Amino acid sequence: MAQTEIIPDSSPKAPQAGPSPSIGSILARALQGNVRQYGMLVALALIVLLFQIWTDGILLQPLNITNLIQQNGYILILAIGMMIVIIAGHIDLSVGSLAAFVGAAAAVMMVKHHVPWPVAMLAALVIGALAGAWQGFWIAYLGIPSFIVTLAGMLLFRGGTQILLQGQSVAPFPKGFQSISSGFLPEVGPHTDYHNLTLLLGLAVLAVAILQEVRGRRQTASYGLELLPLGLFVAKLAVITAAVAVFTLLLASYHGVPIVLLILGALLVGFGYLMRNSIIGRHTYAIGGNEAAAKLSGVKSKRVVFLAFTTMGVLAALAGLVFAARLNAGTPQAGINFELEAIAAAFIGGASASGGVGTVLGAIIGGLVLGVLNNGMSLVGVGTDYQQVIKGLVLLAAVGFDVYNKRRAGS
Repeated sequence: MAQTEIIPDSSPKAPQAGPSPSIGSILARALQGNVRQYGMLVALALIVLLFQIWTDGILLQPLNITNLIQQNGYILILAIGMMIVIIAGHIDLSVGSLAAFVGAAAAVMMVKHHVPWPVAMLAALVIGALAGAWQGFWIAYLGIPSFIVTLAGMLLFRGGTQILLQGQSVAPFPKGFQSISSGFLPEVGPHTDYHNLTLLLGLAVLAVAILQEVRGRRQTASYGLELLPLGLFVAKLAVITAAVAVFTLLLASYHGVPIVLLILGALLVGFGYLMRNSIIGRHTYAIGGNEAAAKLSGVKSKRVVFLAFTTMGVLAALAGLVFAARLNAGTPQAGINFELEAIAAAFIGGASASGGVGTVLGAIIGGLVLGVLNNGMSLVGVGTDYQQVIKGLVLLAAVGFDVYNKRRAGS
């Protein structure tokens, strides 16, 4: 009896389609790498909502929003520089004293020696750069810990401020100099209920933000990476549009965009791009994450640290000028505890105590969390003693959250 030979099927099989990822899993993966930053954004929104209700709507009044920006501008400037230094794995305790010293030097130049205020500003920024480079040299090339060098700098610059001002305030300043802290964009165009130039600027910011999101999505698709579902992407654009529109209308219904906000915007865009896309930015993250490995990869760690502290010096000088312009005086007591506020803003905004982690936008978010807390608690009559307690708890919670995430990732 003939047996039938069974020939195995060698035709190629169609690939089995796996289960499509759920929206929840996609969101979880999207948030995983930026959990601190997104968490702080949510925390900021909740704090704003809480104080908006608690103050009967005063918090988001146009006048109060403008005051909030002008009152915290110098801290946000310092927070950007502090974030860069912390990413590099270091700390700077001298920024408050350096800000006071530069403000005092500018005051003496403008008031006592009648130096034109633009020249005095430029000279003050050079002083800040030299001071930062001087500290960076000791840290990067001589290997002295940044804590010790900047602690010495804090004492040195505080004493220098007292010497320059001889224990007295020096004032007043020219109107042009005052405008960098208390000035606004000029009025242009026909008279309306809103500040026309601010509306145009808001539209430009919104257009750039949407274009960046669309370009980022196309770039992600070109790399073959997982995309956010279209519906969620549209929802994200809608949230961005609503946030920019509300903020623009609030500013436009008062005096418009403050000059200090333009300064902050330029710093955010410039340093954000530098840290994300430039070689020096990637090297800063590398040495903060693992300096030994970065050196073996050819990173010139000494040069990177030196430049980080030089940048911090320039930003501390700029913060000192903004603060002096707001007070309309150079005072011996300026800059006290500025370094603590800047460090707190950086850590709340996502910096890691071990270095190598953080963003410039995160520093701004952390500074805004502290600023809204200060402003909101003052509006509802919370004393400064309790304000310090609450801010300390917020800082501890932010750092504790970072430690928890690292341990969870390690396990």
